[in-house]
Amino acid sequence: MTRGRFLKKIAREILGEDKASLIWGRIEIIGDIAVIRIPFELEPEELKPLAERILEEFKYIRSVWGGLPGVSGPYRLRPYVHLAGEKRSETIYREHGCLFKVDITRVYVSPTLNYEHRRIARLVRPGEVITNMFAGAGFFSIIAAKLSRPRKVYSIDVNPDAYRFMVENVRLNKVEGIVEPILGDAAQVIMEKLQSSSDRVLMPYPELALDYLRYAIMAIRNCGWVHVYLHIEADKGENPYEKAKNMVADALSELVKKYGFGTIRKVRTVKPRTYQIAVDVFIEK
Repeated sequence: MTRGRFLKKIAREILGEDKASLIWGRIEIIGDIAVIRIPFELEPEELKPLAERILEEFKYIRSVWGGLPGVSGPYRLRPYVHLAGEKRSETIYREHGCLFKVDITRVYVSPTLNYEHRRIARLVRPGEVITNMFAGAGFFSIIAAKLSRPRKVYSIDVNPDAYRFMVENVRLNKVEGIVEPILGDAAQVIMEKLQSSSDRVLMPYPELALDYLRYAIMAIRNCGWVHVYLHIEADKGENPYEKAKNMVADALSELVKKYGFGTIRKVRTVKPRTYQIAVDVFIEK
C-alpha cells in the first residue's frame, strides 16, 4: 500500500468518512515534518488523534503541525498550530536531488510545487540569466541551477528569514557560483541593478504577479520568457485558463511591443473554484 493510500485509510479510521474526506489531499510531508492543512470545517483539536497515529505509523516523521487556512502578511506565511511530536518547525526537505533547510513557520513551503520546480528547470537553456523575483528559500532557483546550466540566477526575496535559509541552501547544494541570493523588494532590486539583465523571469507569487509585471519586463533583455503565477477564481462555466491568459494579456498590452503565450497550466486547486495557474509568456520589448 502506498503512503498516500495508507494515510487515507488511517484518516478514515480515526475521523470517519465525512471528516476524512475534508482533509484528503491536505496532508504534506516536508522532511521529517507532517503538515495537515486544516479546512475551515474542522478545529485543530479534532486532528490531534490523527497526528499521533501518523507519528506511530511513520517513524521518520518526528513532528506534526496543522496549517490553518490562508496565507497573510508581506511574507505570505501560513499560520500553524503544533499537533503532536517534537515542537520543532525546522527541517531538511529534499526535492529533485536538492537539499533545502526550511522552517515552515518562517518561509513559504509547498510540496505541491514539486512538478513546477522541475518543469521550469527543464525549460532553462544553457547560459541563460534568470531573475527569480520571489525566491523564498530558493526552490526554483537552486533546482534550475542543479538540473540545467544557467549562467546566473538572481534570487530575490524580501523576507529576511527566507533570505537566510536561501543563503544556506545555496551553500548546501554547492551552487554559489550560479545562484546569487539578494535580500530586498524585487521591484527595487530590478530598478537599481537588474534592468535588461535576464533571459527569463520567474514570478511565483500570485498575489503580486500582475502588480510587479512591469518590473519583470524591465529585467528582460530585448526579449525573453516570463513565468507568471496567478490565483484565478472561476465561476461555473468559466475557463480559468482563458481567464488567466486574458488577465496577463491585458496587463501586457501597454507594456511591450509583442508577446506570445506558451504553456498555460493548472498548478493546483487553492479552494473550491479557485486555481493556481501558471502562464508562460514570451515577450519582445
